[in-house]
Amino acid sequence: MYLRCNRRFKDGKEHRYWNIVESKRCAGGKVVQRQVLYLGEINDNQREAWCRVIEAFDEQTHQRTQLALFPAQGEVPDYARGYGIQVRLDRMELHRPRQWGACWLACHLYEQLQLDQFWADRLLDSREGTCWRHILQTLVCYRLIDPGSEWRLHRLWFEKSAMGDLLDEDYSLVEKNALYRCLDKVLEHKRALFGHLRDRWQDLFQAKFDVLLYDLTSTYFESDPPNNPKDKRRYGYSRDKRSDCVQVVIALIVTPEGFPLAYEVLAGNTSDKTTLREFLHKIETQYGKAERIWVMDRGIPSEEVLTEMRQSDPPVYYLVGTPKGRLTKLEQQLLSLPWQAVRPGVEVKLLPQEQELYILAQSHDRIHKERAMRRRQLRALVKRLNQLQQMKLSSTQKLLLKLGAVKGQYRAAWRLIDIEMPESSGSSFSFRLNRQKLRAVRRREGRYLLRSNLWGREPAELWQFYIQLVEIEAAFKNLKDDLALRPIHHQLEHRIEAHIFIAFIAYCLHVTLRARLRRVAGGLTARAVLDKFAAIQMLDVQFPTTDGRTLILSRYTEPTIDHKLLLEQLNLTLPPQPPPRITADRHMVH
Repeated sequence: MYLRCNRRFKDGKEHRYWNIVESKRCAGGKVVQRQVLYLGEINDNQREAWCRVIEAFDEQTHQRTQLALFPAQGEVPDYARGYGIQVRLDRMELHRPRQWGACWLACHLYEQLQLDQFWADRLLDSREGTCWRHILQTLVCYRLIDPGSEWRLHRLWFEKSAMGDLLDEDYSLVEKNALYRCLDKVLEHKRALFGHLRDRWQDLFQAKFDVLLYDLTSTYFESDPPNNPKDKRRYGYSRDKRSDCVQVVIALIVTPEGFPLAYEVLAGNTSDKTTLREFLHKIETQYGKAERIWVMDRGIPSEEVLTEMRQSDPPVYYLVGTPKGRLTKLEQQLLSLPWQAVRPGVEVKLLPQEQELYILAQSHDRIHKERAMRRRQLRALVKRLNQLQQMKLSSTQKLLLKLGAVKGQYRAAWRLIDIEMPESSGSSFSFRLNRQKLRAVRRREGRYLLRSNLWGREPAELWQFYIQLVEIEAAFKNLKDDLALRPIHHQLEHRIEAHIFIAFIAYCLHVTLRARLRRVAGGLTARAVLDKFAAIQMLDVQFPTTDGRTLILSRYTEPTIDHKLLLEQLNLTLPPQPPPRITADRHMVH
């Protein structure tokens, strides 16, 4: 990088514009120059009729002051005495490169949801001057941009980010104990935040809340089990395949567009069937009774709760998957019914039963996918069994152990195989394909049996409701992977829940960005845009002055063409560059 001066004449006067330029040599040997930072104008001391004045913050007096900049070569003109300073352009230094673009975008999303206003009334500054709302905003933006522990935020990330510049705060904002104490203050406002977010989804995206998607997931802890019997960390069915770890269960409600409406943290051994009644009550209490449609996967509602939903006034509508055992009971009745096409490649059958409607749906794409998966696993299982047949094992016990390992690896295909164990230890086992079971499996591949109390709806609409469950699965995936919800290292239960609460708020920013991208750039993900903006850095450009002070210009780097296209499509405008600062004599500001 080097300094470049561009001279322009206007109104008979010479203007000098100073830039930091980066040179790169391309593969063909051609040198390409790119402007990285625009520093502004520095006066020509030969033009007394014109003088460019800037406003800078004086670190010694803590006040803003007017300065006129002149090169170190020559003298300050008489007309600029008192506010003119000379800078040594040849001794320019670049300090503290830090990530600015993604931080700015995250703060913009935070303000678009009016979370700054929401928390301003609830997280008041402490008597010592601790700004809790800025600490919370930093925690949320950190979780969205580059998630990690509070310790990492304190030790590494804040110093390498521009959050301090954007919030006008220094390093004391992320003092370690302050981060943890902030977690202790936010949970009591969770219900109020749900109502605030509902209004913002409606105002920004005209979201509707007549259809709600409900599902549960779990997240684990790499820590010892708690001694307190009331602690929510418990062993249970792990969706993360970590049954060796204690966990909590997270129940989440989102709209079909993916806007989160509410969530709850439950004990890790909570049965799915015991959660729905409480959530129905909470939604009705907070938002009133209305004709809502709840879409859920099988295993969540119990027969008792479904009966209560049908008998409610007004009725609570539902569309829920059913276990495959129910398909066996209704198979004969469904065989005689005709298929109805709801869209290319998807067909349904409708079977009224008392107060409910059963919908058998089949997707040709899903049939091909499930059959390919089954064939691949069955081929691998047969190959492994043939290998075991060729082995000479000294005892039946060793054979059983190896067969048990094969069963665990190919569990789905194992059900289609009949194994005949040897009568003596010296002979090998035999196996064959159970064709009757295979035919039964083929009939059910790519087919789903749904049940609902929605009468008079088009089959295509019912199918569309159900496949929207992928939105809540995407929400769990983003929370766990993109926002690094798991594993959780906190030990106190209320901080565990606060950790999940921070991740939930960060997910709301993620959803807001995704909804804006869906309208203008549907092929881009929210993570891809955050990564692109992360390339915009901020630097402190320092110029020593002839009187022993240092002029500091904090500047973010020039946006690339990709950045400018995104800014235009998202209707965003970058803020002006921060004002300059000037230090006291021989005093460098960190």
